[in-house]
Amino acid sequence: MSTSLHLTDGEISLDDLGSGAPLLLLHGFPTSRHLWDQVAPALADSGYRVVVPDLIGYGASTAPADVRIDMSSQARWMWELLDVLGIEQVALVAHDVGSAAAQLMVAASPARVRKLVILDGVYAGEWAMEAVQSIRAWAPADAHRLPAVLARRLGKSELLRRILAEYAGESGGLRLIRAARDLDPTQTAQMGPALRRSGVPARVLWGRDDHYLPVDSVARPLAELLGAQLVLLPGGHFTPADCPIEVVAALCDFIATPVPTIEPD
Repeated sequence: MSTSLHLTDGEISLDDLGSGAPLLLLHGFPTSRHLWDQVAPALADSGYRVVVPDLIGYGASTAPADVRIDMSSQARWMWELLDVLGIEQVALVAHDVGSAAAQLMVAASPARVRKLVILDGVYAGEWAMEAVQSIRAWAPADAHRLPAVLARRLGKSELLRRILAEYAGESGGLRLIRAARDLDPTQTAQMGPALRRSGVPARVLWGRDDHYLPVDSVARPLAELLGAQLVLLPGGHFTPADCPIEVVAALCDFIATPVPTIEPD
């Protein structure tokens, strides 16, 4: 079911599928909730409640012009969304810079996170900002050209082409520029100690051919930080679009595993 809800700083559009233990699926830049279109229904069919929002300022979600849509704000809004939906504890599944929001959520409220799965995400201050620098520097007067340029650069799959079409025209280009300019790697640069202390079970899924956030320099140290198993998948950076069947299988394998309980002394 698709719906729209009013939050403190904007309107959030989301899909809410299935029933059972809740999962929150977060996309990154420059995508939308539709990155999960080939993953979310299969997870719902597997017995989960799957909540898939557009981050505020992305996709069909909106934010006032004077509000930053950085990942720290996204983390706060996602907790507000879960509160509105009456969800106390959730498994977080996040891609790309959406994983920064997920990490900040874990640091803020670890007891509310049952499990954490990061797909091709960020590690410390490594957000692959060089890949978005040209967008951050893009002249707003030429914003109408940006979505088509990104579609040529990234639209290797039909799903990604459809996602980028959501940002067509001048208004879409301006939203992409705004989102890129609000990305701030310092927000997770010192996250290591908080993530280690959280005790949240984690897994890291990564495309073998991710050229934006490489396996050796980002995925492996992130998995080590989280004490997580690293699972390599047959895809590039956009694994939910590149290899959805493998993503669903890896998610179900991890999320279905019971969380070990620690008996008091």
